[in-house]
Amino acid sequence: MTDIKLYNTMAREKQVFTPIDPDNVRMYVCGPTVYDRAHLGNARPVVVFDVLYRLLRHVYGADHVTYVRNFTDVDDKINATALQRKEAGAEGTLEELVHERSDETIGWYLQDMGALGALEPDEMPRATEFIGPMIAMIEDLIAKGHAYESEGHVLFAVESYKNYGRLSGRSVDDMIAGARVEVAPYKKNPMDFVLWKPSTDDLPGWDSPWGRGRPGWHIECSAMSHDLLGASFDIHGGGNDLQFPHHENEIAQSKCAHPDAGFANYWLHNEMLQVEGKKMSKSLGNFFTVHDLLEQGVPGEVIRFVFLGTHYRKPMDWTEKKRAEALRKLRDWASVVREAEPPTISPDFLDILADDLNTAGSIDYLDQQYRDEDYAELIGCAKLLGIDLAEISKANWASPFRFETPDGTDWVEGKDFQPTTSMVGWGEHSSEFVDVTMKLVRTWMKLRREENWRAADSLSKDAREIGIQLRAARSANGINQGIASIDGDPTVDAVERIIP
Repeated sequence: MTDIKLYNTMAREKQVFTPIDPDNVRMYVCGPTVYDRAHLGNARPVVVFDVLYRLLRHVYGADHVTYVRNFTDVDDKINATALQRKEAGAEGTLEELVHERSDETIGWYLQDMGALGALEPDEMPRATEFIGPMIAMIEDLIAKGHAYESEGHVLFAVESYKNYGRLSGRSVDDMIAGARVEVAPYKKNPMDFVLWKPSTDDLPGWDSPWGRGRPGWHIECSAMSHDLLGASFDIHGGGNDLQFPHHENEIAQSKCAHPDAGFANYWLHNEMLQVEGKKMSKSLGNFFTVHDLLEQGVPGEVIRFVFLGTHYRKPMDWTEKKRAEALRKLRDWASVVREAEPPTISPDFLDILADDLNTAGSIDYLDQQYRDEDYAELIGCAKLLGIDLAEISKANWASPFRFETPDGTDWVEGKDFQPTTSMVGWGEHSSEFVDVTMKLVRTWMKLRREENWRAADSLSKDAREIGIQLRAARSANGINQGIASIDGDPTVDAVERIIP
């Protein structure tokens, strides 16, 4: 079995992954707050943990891995949209309108992430579906002396958990000095965080022992992960912006609620995303959603490929240059699908990918397989990365008979341009022989363009028998080239006889 090595944020080192139960590998990843379309940065953890999910399924078996990613649907922005709809005359309670809005945005999210090749997790819980378990966990924390009620709020007492700050490597004093924490009269300690807060009539709310209210953000994941994966599970992941306070608070809640359990054994965090070397920001004009890119004609597979080109623990820079390079490379790789044997996955590739999800190294390895014409492995290993070259080969954008001009125009071979043809070989050849050989190459290229592969293969076989090797190549600018290599001493008549 392949050893998977993962960088554990909690241990601050790369460790061999050892699941609690190899027959029941469990992973929880913090999902989005679904108030609008997912921006490009939101998509990075989706792709990162999708690759890990695929790798775990490959190593342990698809039936032995459970992946949970939540939806946070208790949020002020969602509430504001629901309230606007209610004030505009929409039917239903505020809670029902929140659910309706979340249905809409979750649908967008799953559609956009699906376009990036992401598998849907086994469980996708919504916070609003787990209010009962959250209330139960809060009551338990109060009973154990780790939380207290104050002015309609329930707060977690940070000082009651001695290991608070271990994940982020900060002391409580440092966090108070360096963090923006809400100073409120109902807090005993500035670092204490909200587990439950009261709701006014114009906000969604649920009945609780502390009055009508709604949960704080951090309690959601503790309650949902416990209900779906148990008190101890293998992997917890998310963006590195979640280390503090969200994941730090999750650990405190969960470890105090279940002191005999380990909560998550491995903590993984991906780095953030930039655009052309700058932080993505609406004020800089470089903020865009996944949907924006898809609408602009950027294939989801290209977005995914660009993501995979940078290791997940390094900042990723989305650039136009990387987009164009990914498009070219995927076209090249997809062009060999028809020629491949059944897909394979080599141990060498697995060792690279299993070394802390080294997707950048995996891409380099696949590039070498393409150059070595090991197409079966190229296709099999690419699919493990979530890149389905067989499907890509059917897409118009990946067609070997199309290419994009510098101004973005899509040109079609045989309509907007013709492929280049050439002949190589020793000795001198008559102009008549050159002409008929070029006709042979053009005929073969036309059969390929029409995807009449049987006739193209038959013509190539006939050509080899008379001493001509037919080869296809693609120039850097995307134009196909047909090449006739003269290996024997074919005659004009012999060439003419095989041209259909």
